[in-house]
Amino acid sequence: MLRLARYTWLVLGYNLAVIAWGAYVRATGSGAGCGSHWPLCNGEVMPRAASLTTLIEFSHRLTSGLALVSVVVLFVWARRLTPPSHPLRLGAAWSLAFMLSEALLGAGLVVFGLVADDASAARAVVVAAHLLNTFLLLASLTLSVWWAGDGGRLAWAAHRDGVLRVALGAVAILLVSCTGAITALGDTLFPSASLREGLSADLSSTSHLLVRLRTIHPVVAVLTALHLMTSVWRIADGRPSGSRSARAVTWLLVGQLAAGLLNVLLLAPVWLQMLHLLLADGIWIAYVLLAADALSAPARVSVSAVRVPHPA
Repeated sequence: MLRLARYTWLVLGYNLAVIAWGAYVRATGSGAGCGSHWPLCNGEVMPRAASLTTLIEFSHRLTSGLALVSVVVLFVWARRLTPPSHPLRLGAAWSLAFMLSEALLGAGLVVFGLVADDASAARAVVVAAHLLNTFLLLASLTLSVWWAGDGGRLAWAAHRDGVLRVALGAVAILLVSCTGAITALGDTLFPSASLREGLSADLSSTSHLLVRLRTIHPVVAVLTALHLMTSVWRIADGRPSGSRSARAVTWLLVGQLAAGLLNVLLLAPVWLQMLHLLLADGIWIAYVLLAADALSAPARVSVSAVRVPHPA
């Protein structure tokens, strides 16, 4: 089981690298590097005389394919090594399901031409859905890590108040991530020459919708960060493992807010967009681990709720 636990961590880490490379593909406008062909690249299995954008897109497809293989191996290995009732089987099954939908969403972007300079509303919706699916994939892999490491199964009924608190934080993180995906798309398609020009375009009623939507993300991000910085400690409830995850979420949020400010001041350079996404992934992973720790632990009985019988 120890080898499987280590492999699960490896799969999670590798998928983070693939996600970061996907952000590089989008930020450099290389999504159309293989034309509208999928899974072939410009109609070929192995592109010849490839341009730089083709090499970038093709390498992303190769690394994504390996990510799919890694999750298939996790799924098969978990089924062979664990009994039918073990929660790791469920985590591996979710991981495989979201990995397949991740591939379909990526293929849809290419086949329907929602790449390169396309600035349609359809692309914004699919990009947000793509990131939402990515976060659900990461949640599944993170829970697989938790269960492979002998973490307890989730006991929803025993933690009804905790479930609501965890769900509110999760929805907030997913919402701010989707707005961030749309903002990053706007930064890529409509770059600004200066900070003043960018702020002016954000507030102009004549700007493209993707540009005007950029003002929403910072507001949602700050409000979400303030909420999480207090709620994670309530979720942790003094447990040592929960406190470690809450501390990780808090510091990652601080780093994320700083990266977001730099993104605005430096006009969203590619490397900073990638870092910004990786920090968001880190926050989500730490939060999922915190939630798993909180919802799988036995429910605590308060002292006031215990009735001491009186002597007869």
